[in-house]
Amino acid sequence: MLRLVIRRLLQLIPTLFGLSVLLFLWLNKLPGGPAAAMLGERATPEAKARVEAALGLDQPVWVQYGRFLGRLLRGDLGTSSQTGQPVVDELLLRFPATVELGVSAILIAIVVGIPLGYFAARRRGSWLDVTAVSGSLLGICIPVFFLAFLLRMVFSVHLGWFPAFGRQSTGINATEVTGFFVLDGILTGEFDAAWDAINHLVLPALALSSIPLAIIVRMTRASVLEVLGEDYVRTAESKGLSNSVVRLRHVLRNALLPVVTAIGLLTGGLLSGAVLTESVFSFGGIGSFLKTAIDARDYPVLVGFIMFIAMTYVVINLIVDVAYSVIDPRVRVH
Repeated sequence: MLRLVIRRLLQLIPTLFGLSVLLFLWLNKLPGGPAAAMLGERATPEAKARVEAALGLDQPVWVQYGRFLGRLLRGDLGTSSQTGQPVVDELLLRFPATVELGVSAILIAIVVGIPLGYFAARRRGSWLDVTAVSGSLLGICIPVFFLAFLLRMVFSVHLGWFPAFGRQSTGINATEVTGFFVLDGILTGEFDAAWDAINHLVLPALALSSIPLAIIVRMTRASVLEVLGEDYVRTAESKGLSNSVVRLRHVLRNALLPVVTAIGLLTGGLLSGAVLTESVFSFGGIGSFLKTAIDARDYPVLVGFIMFIAMTYVVINLIVDVAYSVIDPRVRVH
């Protein structure tokens, strides 16, 4: 298992290196150059010359890339033009909110999607199967931002069941330890704060989980139907094995392999695609900060966000590979 992890990490180094090259080229191809993009309306020739000299943009391209790569390796992503604070500090400040939302959404998708897809396949043609397929198609078709507005309007504005904005109520005097409000409430024993944070998570997590849930249902159903027709399943049934053993060990375990891959990709997509959901619910994560960075042409924040998402995909891919080797030990051999 350790050799597998080390091998996968080494294989990911060229990917991150290639991404750094693409990022550097993108920054250098901005209209008017990086200095003009950073200065905006204040981009006079004199101001551009000062910024280029200060940032080393008047040096040869390979020297500029060497400095750019060195800053990335040191974790120096520059300073946000919006707040004047280091980009790393801004991302770390908002990182817990986005991760809390993304993890909640993917957990909803997994806990609901895999059982629903499995039972829909086992009862093919039944009302459950028709409902699951129709619901998954609807979930893929509805835009996330529209569903977010709809959930907020119905369950917050009209029914008042859940909060409409933020991560926690202003009247809650909670102790912040990790920045993950639910976890902080549990660690400090402030369960009222944890419950309040969960209430704030429900609607945005439901909205964000709609597309992953639909995809997981359809993939699980299709994968289970394919496995049910395999010879080894019929052999296991002919041996007289119990239904629970056949379903768990032979059907579900083998059917989960493509689903695990999809879950890994969907998780990375959730963290990078939470911009609209966080904006609708004013959730205060990386997504909503990125929206303001795009409007303000805050390119250091954009670079930091892209690198953050890349590292997220690296970690998630590693977790998927480990999960693969646990579900199917033959992967370790290859």
